[in-house]
Amino acid sequence: MHRLARIRPSNLVILTMLPFILYLFTMVPNYKRSITAILGVEQGAPVLLRDWFLIMAVLVLGIIWPVLRLRGATEQGRSRTLAIAALLGSAILAVALAAFGDLSALASSIVANSLDPATSDLVIKSTTPRQLTPEAAAHVATVFGKGLRLYSGVIVVLSLAGLVELGVAKGRTMIGRWASLALLALNVAGLAYLLLAAHLGFASGLFTTLRAGIFAYLLAGSLGLIWAGLLFLRPSKMTTRIWGAACAAAILVAAILWNLPHERFVLVGSLDKRVAIVKGTPKALVDAIRFAEFDPTLDREIGLRSSASNENALKALADGSQVSAALVPAELAPEGQPILWEISQLPDRYRVPALLLFVGGLLIGLLTFSAHQHGRHPLSVSAEFFIDTVRGIPMLVIILFVGLPFAGALKDISGGAIEMPNVLRGVIAIAIGYSAYLAEIFRAGIEAVPAGQIEAARSLGLNNYKVARLVVLPQALKIVIPPLGNEFIAILKDTSLLSILSVRDVTQRMREFQSASFLPFAPFNSAAILYVILTLGAASLISSIERRHDTKRR
Repeated sequence: MHRLARIRPSNLVILTMLPFILYLFTMVPNYKRSITAILGVEQGAPVLLRDWFLIMAVLVLGIIWPVLRLRGATEQGRSRTLAIAALLGSAILAVALAAFGDLSALASSIVANSLDPATSDLVIKSTTPRQLTPEAAAHVATVFGKGLRLYSGVIVVLSLAGLVELGVAKGRTMIGRWASLALLALNVAGLAYLLLAAHLGFASGLFTTLRAGIFAYLLAGSLGLIWAGLLFLRPSKMTTRIWGAACAAAILVAAILWNLPHERFVLVGSLDKRVAIVKGTPKALVDAIRFAEFDPTLDREIGLRSSASNENALKALADGSQVSAALVPAELAPEGQPILWEISQLPDRYRVPALLLFVGGLLIGLLTFSAHQHGRHPLSVSAEFFIDTVRGIPMLVIILFVGLPFAGALKDISGGAIEMPNVLRGVIAIAIGYSAYLAEIFRAGIEAVPAGQIEAARSLGLNNYKVARLVVLPQALKIVIPPLGNEFIAILKDTSLLSILSVRDVTQRMREFQSASFLPFAPFNSAAILYVILTLGAASLISSIERRHDTKRR
């Protein structure tokens, strides 16, 4: 009864209902199909799950001794026995898998889903779930087998070094130190990849949700801590002058760029048919022609036709079958064609930087003026402005903005070099939105630290960085553990909004299955139960962390 009393009441209710939930998802056909589709269970999932558990067992056993050694617990009797058992178990299991195990199914699934079937010849086209061609699968099995044998050899050598330190040597040795660090780095890297990056076909939808939530939370926490730190930034005597000079420099460079030679474009021909537009023409000119902004008497949209070059546009205009006008540079305008519109335009390579510098200069000027009026640092004012602004924008709007126009603009500016996947777009959007809330949480925690402790630390000669790292943050983080946990649960739930970007998480798979099966309740109930289990699990983890760091109970 004492152990039951330590379980959170809501978790106790779920545990009581667990037999019914298991019956629902294993015996009722509609719910069984629903949870299978929502979790992302693919063909051959039992084999993938078995292989994943075997690899996870090796990796987890491999980090027990290094962790115990870092904590200085390997000299104690029970911990020392646990370390020896973990080293032996890791080495034996790794050798057994390398000699007798066949983990090629998991390796092939991970590789197949890391490739683009539209561009790679290693993936079978139009096959769900993705599968490698027989030749590629055989090659992956061979390479993975060699890698597994190499890994098992390294594990055996490092485990022997650990066993020697635990059983023969007295105290800690230099060999044991380097062996523990190597073992920890190797196994933690493997765990991080399997848990946070690798495609896991036995529950790909669930892992997509968990990964998006974890990554978004970590990024939001980092950004929030930065915003909170900027709020407490104090100005120096030269701050206003430096920022004022930066404002003047930005506006001056923008003015110089804006006064560079402009390009003259002319619209020649008639508007009876479409207008030929060369690819790369400034979007402002394209919109001006599409919506007839150059002629107020026209109240209709004008049809456009894209051309690869100015020569192609002029050929289409001369042909006259589909195009009756063309927008071309003034020096290429054909003789005898009427000029409908003429305009000078700064090239995009100059216009975009000029606009950015001008807007940035004005913003710096406003921040500098506001900061000077209130005796604050401009970065502190900018952080406060960001927090207040982002908290006023709905999360769905932020996700759509980052996922569609912002990602598209970034791709255009980089010439196609930066093309973020949809999951990364969603993670960045959620992190930006929640960083404003986390910043306020961190600010409250920092302000809760007594000012006398900060003054005492500074009197000891500690600089601001050491005061923050050694005095302020350790206490502030303990204070804000409960609200930080609440934000993690909120982020975990809001990953469902990423389905608007076609991220195949739990919610998106639920929508796909419901639209295909036309079941009215089973998909929604299954997804709701799954989210409840996830959030209750997260709440239990947060409660345990809170109890561990609750100094009032000690």
